[in-house]
Amino acid sequence: MNTAATLASTVAWGAFAIAFVLGAISARTQFCTLGAVSDIVNMGEWTRMRMWVLAMAVAILGAQGLYAAGLIDLSKAFYVRPAFTWLSYIVGGAMFGVGMTLASGCGSRTLVRIGGGNVKSVVVFVFMGIAAYMAMKGLFGVWRVNTLDAVQIDFAARGVATQELGAVLFGASAKQAQLACGTVIGLALLAFVLAGREFRSSADGWMGGLGYGLAVVAGWYLSAHLGFAENPDTLENTYFGTNSKAPESLTFVAPMAYSLELLMLWSDKSLIVTFGIATAAGMILGALAYSLAFRRFRWEGFASVADTRNHIAGAMLMGAGGVTAMGCTIGQGVTGLSTLALGSFLALGAMIAACWATLKYQYWRMMQEE
Repeated sequence: MNTAATLASTVAWGAFAIAFVLGAISARTQFCTLGAVSDIVNMGEWTRMRMWVLAMAVAILGAQGLYAAGLIDLSKAFYVRPAFTWLSYIVGGAMFGVGMTLASGCGSRTLVRIGGGNVKSVVVFVFMGIAAYMAMKGLFGVWRVNTLDAVQIDFAARGVATQELGAVLFGASAKQAQLACGTVIGLALLAFVLAGREFRSSADGWMGGLGYGLAVVAGWYLSAHLGFAENPDTLENTYFGTNSKAPESLTFVAPMAYSLELLMLWSDKSLIVTFGIATAAGMILGALAYSLAFRRFRWEGFASVADTRNHIAGAMLMGAGGVTAMGCTIGQGVTGLSTLALGSFLALGAMIAACWATLKYQYWRMMQEE
């Protein structure tokens, strides 16, 4: 096996191991971004939201720490590209927020539920993957590029190389300012987490938040450090084992599309198991292992035609919306946020707002039917 193939394999297996552990942790702790919002809307309960915020804080502090140490270069990540497609972040984020509410969970939750025996989530996976592929390379993609992505602010034209918060505020070469911003934001989020008395005594809350945060940091180290080397064919430094050919960490929209592509075109030798595909498989199998070990595996299907319709519609919205927004509630809400990309903050806000509004609408509809 040549050097390129060895590095790509290392990245894939490392990603699988990270996701396998995370899948088990997620199944144990019931980590769910939809649940985080719905708990607040329906019960005024903030424990799962603090779990999610803890993941953000750990990811930001950990990723920026690796950046400060020179172990990874976050300025090469696709989240911080200088083209600030603000309309795509808002529209895509809103689509994803509505979609995850209709489909009973975000991308990562869908994978975990598959491992627990949820047949509905298998259907969501397939339709989400199809819609994501269409948004990347198909019909939805043409509309996205020609309409939404065309509305943007080009920071490069203003002399700023990336949309990293520190670079936008203090200049293209202000790496120290970027790290300072990361420290302040990360510690502020951590303070919010610690302010919750009930959360401080929640073992599962700490496990879920730390698990997702550290998994994102480990993913950055794997793809941006261990998988970064000179390509023996081109003699150029290359990020091996990622679909974007750039540093990647956890995200769960595009990997579903790439997983379906690999399964359908298995004989195509140009396709390999990448970081994203390996994380999708790891999440499912990690959750499956936990569910079987602790006897929590349960088959679950659709309750009605309306339930089926909602899940399919939600899956399509998540797939197309996630690609448009360049990530999901983990991809943008934790991984993207760890780079301090302005688009990540905007997309995350749109996802939460749309999810909140959809939950309120569903409650209103329910009250009207009684």
